[in-house]
Formats: sequence, C-alpha cells, structure tokens
Amino acid sequence: MASLKEKLAAQIQAMREDVAALVKAHGDKPVAQVTVSQIYGGLRGVNAMVCDTSMVDPDKGLIIRDHPIGEIANRLPEEIWYLLLTGELPDAEALREVQAEWAAHAQIPPYVINVLRAMPRDSHPMAMLSVGVLSMECESLFRKHYEEGMKKTDYWIWMYEDSVRLLARLPGVAAAVYRTRFDKGDLIPPDPKLDWAANYARMLGVPDPTGEFANLMRLYLTLHCDHEGGNVSAYTCHTVSSALSDMYYAVTAGWNGLAGPLHGLANQECLHFVLDIKKKFGGVPTDDQLKQFTWDRLNSGQVVPGYGHAVLRATDPRFTCFREFGLRVCPNDEVFRIVDALFRVVPGVLKEHGKAKNPWPNVDAGSGALLYHFGLTEFSYYTVLFAVSRAMGLTAQNILNRGLGLAISRPNSLTTAEVKALIAKG
Repeated sequence: MASLKEKLAAQIQAMREDVAALVKAHGDKPVAQVTVSQIYGGLRGVNAMVCDTSMVDPDKGLIIRDHPIGEIANRLPEEIWYLLLTGELPDAEALREVQAEWAAHAQIPPYVINVLRAMPRDSHPMAMLSVGVLSMECESLFRKHYEEGMKKTDYWIWMYEDSVRLLARLPGVAAAVYRTRFDKGDLIPPDPKLDWAANYARMLGVPDPTGEFANLMRLYLTLHCDHEGGNVSAYTCHTVSSALSDMYYAVTAGWNGLAGPLHGLANQECLHFVLDIKKKFGGVPTDDQLKQFTWDRLNSGQVVPGYGHAVLRATDPRFTCFREFGLRVCPNDEVFRIVDALFRVVPGVLKEHGKAKNPWPNVDAGSGALLYHFGLTEFSYYTVLFAVSRAMGLTAQNILNRGLGLAISRPNSLTTAEVKALIAKG
C-alpha cells in the first residue's frame, strides 16, 4: 500500500500535467472583472487564486474535497489532513501510518520551552504560539535542502516533511503556551498511544473524567481545519510560502493574521456576549425577554455576535455540529442554554429587522460556550485552538501549491490617481 507521501507524489504529477494543459489551452480566458468598490473593499468577490482543498458554498457551508463538513465532523483531524492533501479519506492502515509518523515527531525541543518562558508574562497566547513555532525554523528541512540546491519539482517534498514535524509538535507547543502563560503547573508530556486531538486535550491538563473534552477537541480541530484560500490567514500563508519561505515562516505569518479581531477572535466575543446576557437576566432569559433584548440591541445600532457570515446564507453546519454536541453533553448548562435560545430567537428577529443578509448563526456562535463548560475559561487562548486546527489547512494548501509550482504572489497595484484616471476614461 502506498504511503501518504507516495500517494501525493503520484497525484501531484497528474495535477501538474492537468494544470499545464489548462493554462496552455485557456491561459488568456478571463475569470473575473474587478470593480472600483472591490479594489477598495478588500477584493471581496474577486476570483484571483486557486484553492483545491476546500470551498465555501453559500447554502451548504464548508466543503472539504467534495465532502460537506457536517458529513465528516466525526472524523479525526489526522484523517482530515489526509483528505485535504489527497481528496481521499484514509483507510485504517493509512490512518495508523499518519498517526505513527506524527507520534514519532511529537516531542518538542527543550529550547522551545525556554523561549516561551523567556517571553513577557503578559504576552498574548497567539504571540507565544507564533514565537514558539517560529523558533523551530532552525530545523527546517526545506530551507536546508534549498540552500544545498534542489529541483523545483522537489519543493513540495520538503514542505511536506516540515509540515509533518510542525503539525506533530503543534499540540505540545500550544499546550505549553497554555500551561506557561496561565500558571497551570508542570508541562505534560505527549502520550504516543493517543490520537492528535486527545493528546492535545491531555497536555492542556483540563480535567476530563468522562472523556468528552477530548471529544470536543477532536470535533473543534476538525471543524476549523480549512476555509478555502482567500481568508486572511490562508492568503497570508499562501503569499509568504509563494516566496519560498519555509513552512515555519509561512504558517506563523498566517497565524498572525488569524490573531486579528476581524478574523480569529469571534468565538470569544460571542461568549462574552452570552455571559453578559446571563449576568443581565441572572440566568437563562425567556424567549420573549431574549427577543426584546435582541430588538433593543439592534435598535441601538449594535450587531448580534455570531450571526451572519460573509459567504454563507444558511445556518453554518459547523454551528449545527457544535449545537448537537452541546445538546448531547451539556443540555442543562446555563451558558449553552442561552446559546440554544439565541438560535431559536435571533434569526426571526433579524429577518423581521430586514438588514441582515444572513440571519443565521456561524461557527463562532456556540463553540466558546462549550469550551467554557469544560473549564477552559481563559478567553485569550481560544484563538490558539483555532490556529492549531487551521494549521492543517495552511500546510495542506501550500504543499499542493509547491507541488504545482505556483508562482510568487504579486498582484499589481494602482494609485488612487490611476483609479480616477481609469474611471474618467469610461
């Protein structure tokens, strides 16, 4: 049976030939028209890059290699990474191979711990994660082989090897960030018998007598794995990698975009909102109270956190997965009950209000409440969990990009004077 790396080698050669034929036959065919509002509006809606790992359908939500996310939500993250790379879910033997390879590289170097402990005590957990992982750049096999001289067609191989090592060590680094930053005591070593997400849950040290926190980590890391190529973290990672910066540089660059309030902080903002409701009403409000509260908020010019999405026009299936988990595991938890009540009430209010393009909840509307239920209450750490998951998509996209030999990302820019001149020409 072919290993994941061998399977990729065969697929990448076929992909290269397919793309070369596509460009040769249709290279001059336009795929987008760019408007002035798009130039000044963050290029929203401009078709300008390729991403084969995933897409976001307005009605169906996230689709990973033709698999709607809701249909694969019970899969392990290791299976998802295999799917992102190959378009196929692994069989039991292939899954064991991936897990064994990651387990073999799971131990983080002592110097990473020294770096984390040397950072200021009030450092943000996302800064600590980026610095901790970036400190391992000295071990990049891609950079080593590039400096020694290698064929362009081999770039993907060493990007793959760097990705395996980065992903394998990532739960350990992320857990070390948590335990160091929040004074949780000694670090917990990885257990080679556990899967990637369960190991992460264990190394965090969050009490888990039922095993459901590990299940939540499996679900969380799978649901946040990828989200096409144009979001800030993915596009930043793509741009940095296109300059042939190794995976340590590229992934941490993407994370630094993820750390922005408009990208990766949404679930903690949603949780703050839910906790404020709990405080205001002294518990779980009635649906009528919540309806009036929502109207008052909208009439004051504020939005309802967790509702609406730039692309989706239906309930985010990832929210549905988290809600189903909550209904099974903690249906009587007051914070989760408020999340569920908001789901009953808010869409109807937003529809009646009439200004929201999408009145339905997105993934961030409920995930924070579940983390809070298990005692992970350090809000500033939540984006680290997002980053650990999204590293799967970032690495997979850029392994494939180097396999295809995509060029350095270099869009042209215009001055405002040039834009005005183009408008004047009609």
